[in-house]
Amino acid sequence: MTNTFLKQFEVWFITGSQHLYGPEVLIKVAEHSQEIVEAFNDFSSIPVTVVFKPVVKTPEEIYKVCIEANSKVNCIGLITWMHTFSPAKMWIGGLKVLKKPILHLHTQYNRDIPWSEIDMDFMNLNQSAHGDREYGFMLSRMRIERKVVVGHWQDTEVQERVGDWSRVASAWLDAQGAKFARLGDNMREVAVTEGDKVEAQLKFGWSVNGYAIGDVVKYTDAVTASQIDRLVAEYEDVYSMDDACRKGGARHNSLREAAKIEVGLRTFLLEGGFKGFTDTFENLRGLVQLPGIAVQRLMNDGYGFGAEGDWKMAAMLRAMKVMASGLPGGNSFMEDYTYHLDPSGMLVLGSHMLEICESIAEGKPSLEVHPLGIGGKADPVRLCFNVAAGPAINVSVLDMGNRFRILVNEVEAVRPLHDLPKLPVARVLWDAKPNLKTAAAAWIYAGGAHHTCYSQNITSEHVMDFAEMAGVEFMIIDKDTKINEFKNQLRWNDLYYTMIKF
Repeated sequence: MTNTFLKQFEVWFITGSQHLYGPEVLIKVAEHSQEIVEAFNDFSSIPVTVVFKPVVKTPEEIYKVCIEANSKVNCIGLITWMHTFSPAKMWIGGLKVLKKPILHLHTQYNRDIPWSEIDMDFMNLNQSAHGDREYGFMLSRMRIERKVVVGHWQDTEVQERVGDWSRVASAWLDAQGAKFARLGDNMREVAVTEGDKVEAQLKFGWSVNGYAIGDVVKYTDAVTASQIDRLVAEYEDVYSMDDACRKGGARHNSLREAAKIEVGLRTFLLEGGFKGFTDTFENLRGLVQLPGIAVQRLMNDGYGFGAEGDWKMAAMLRAMKVMASGLPGGNSFMEDYTYHLDPSGMLVLGSHMLEICESIAEGKPSLEVHPLGIGGKADPVRLCFNVAAGPAINVSVLDMGNRFRILVNEVEAVRPLHDLPKLPVARVLWDAKPNLKTAAAAWIYAGGAHHTCYSQNITSEHVMDFAEMAGVEFMIIDKDTKINEFKNQLRWNDLYYTMIKF
């Protein structure tokens, strides 16, 4: 997904004032707001379209613009700013009906105080310092979640934080009514991949429904030889592969079968309007091999995916893909697979049987065919690669029974200490923050899943903003995490979520 994908989304810039100051002040307020909007649309760090809306001065105007925002399909939310004092009782009616996320921009038009020229006219016009506090009180009084960004609107940090929030708000809009296909059920007897799909639709907007693998087989059976030829040619052009996979080679039929599965699965998803899917190796009757390269390439195109029926990971990965549109780096389904427990440097090797997104690959992936050992299917085609070193996060979505919890661990990917010539899967090695012992213990205390979404370009703040838009619990394991404090926070959260009304 590119930044142009996010340009279809609008964030409305709403400035609050009142009639008290007279028409000349209101004209200036509007001019300043329009200038900020024009600048925001020029900043590369803000990937959505910022739309100026007339300054609101009465309860009726505020209510009207909130209703209009609700009904505008591509409006992701509001940036609100009080240029002057805007009595907050005026905002109650509009805020009560507003269904879109809010970013409260606490800024002012001028950066500096004009020391030698400042007078009461200037003071009456530039009142954000207390106008935003009045408005902020009402949001807090109404228990409305919002993002607060403080600083001058021309500061790079402010622009970036507005842009980051707009990415999350875009993902939130994308999630509303997003359809995810669960092909088969989840891996038998596994707990963490299950969850309340009805509550997930209420909280996140995700619509998750089950489909038989036969629904996909119908599409794979309809794939033509020419479609397979074209995709095989693309494989040969894009990836490294040995002669055994090429025409006449011993593995070429496996490659054609993988291409057939990709074409059929892609058509199923497109025609069904799905934004993600799951499968499980225990429910693939009718497919010759497990979907490996097909899943990897579909994730690379923006689809969410979860193995073993893990629909929560599929939906979260789709959201992260949208947030990351146009950013360098990638996002992938992931699993904590095995440890390197050397006391001088403990590390985690993340991987999965087949399904790691090529968006996180370092260099050209290698297309390979190997036995899998489970699933009882023919040897599947997959892309193998290492992942670049650098900061990343792992994200898990958990159903805790009375609430959803989104859990994040900040990590630092490192290059493999040695070659891995016999490991025929995509893989990434990381140093968990603050260290593996603390991170793994905290993850387990929090009920963290073995499946995650791994991101090279989404930060913990993106995920926290998403959790707050959904009204669900957020927990982070980072360089500052201490086990006793973390356990206490879990206990306090249990009490809080027991007491609040859902």
